[in-house]
Amino acid sequence: MPVYTTATAIGQREDLIDVIYQISPTETPLLSTLARTKATAVYHEWQTDSLAAATTANAAVEGADAVSATISPTTRLGNYCQIVQKAIQISGTMEAINKAGRKSEKAYQLSKAAAELKRDMETIISANQGRDSASPRKLGAILSWLKTNTSKGTSGTDPTTIGVSTRSDGATRTFTETLLRDVIKSCYDSGGNPTMLVMNSGLKQKFSAFAGVAAQRYMAPGDQPTTIIGAADVYMGDFGTLSAVPDRFIRTRDALLIDPEYMAIAYLRPFATKDLAVTGDSESTQMIAEFTLEVRNEAASGIVADLNPALG
Repeated sequence: MPVYTTATAIGQREDLIDVIYQISPTETPLLSTLARTKATAVYHEWQTDSLAAATTANAAVEGADAVSATISPTTRLGNYCQIVQKAIQISGTMEAINKAGRKSEKAYQLSKAAAELKRDMETIISANQGRDSASPRKLGAILSWLKTNTSKGTSGTDPTTIGVSTRSDGATRTFTETLLRDVIKSCYDSGGNPTMLVMNSGLKQKFSAFAGVAAQRYMAPGDQPTTIIGAADVYMGDFGTLSAVPDRFIRTRDALLIDPEYMAIAYLRPFATKDLAVTGDSESTQMIAEFTLEVRNEAASGIVADLNPALG
């Protein structure tokens, strides 16, 4: 008797589960941590100031007339707003059919577009990009602002004009605790107190071996084994603690020391969706945002540049 098998049977239902698995990373540490503020013009501006240097020469003769101090004006800085956008076009048929893993194709694709825009924005603000008023406008990213507290490799240079110029990359070198400590000290001496150390995965693994990392082991009772912590998230230095934050979208050669009090994301237009004109049997939607980086005082933060992310 011949056996009737699935090889010849008709009418078998497909086995497709109702879930879509996505592994692409969506964490954006800088974009998520920095304060959010409002821009009201294409060129967003702010002012910086500093105190006069402390001196031992401040001694007055008894009964003398008051002597006016030298007053310095504030410094006016600014950055251009950059437009980022994604557009999707979904056919009427695609929206109508029964789909696995999502009810609405439009809603699903818009959620992907939002995540993609955030990834782009994280990459932009940590890039070696100077501001540009040409069309399309571009904002000056973090690397174009950091000039006071920097450590760089041979032939590397800082931006000539903050916010405008880019860095010149130098010869790569090994990421060491000494390099990190030097920039932390420089930030402190300049008046800053960075609390974030942002770097890629390779540099994060190197950092985890530094002597200043906090709590290498969990405390455990004497009759139980101790758990080794394989990655350090906090660095305890001479001038406070730093949270070590891995970032998949930062350049692999940079370790950024960020003081979030002196850096923010300014939105001229926050995330919004626009239904575009219908030209046929489809729906077109644009997701758009217009934003810039507000570096309130670059001397509060720093960079250890030109690092080799390879282990060993």
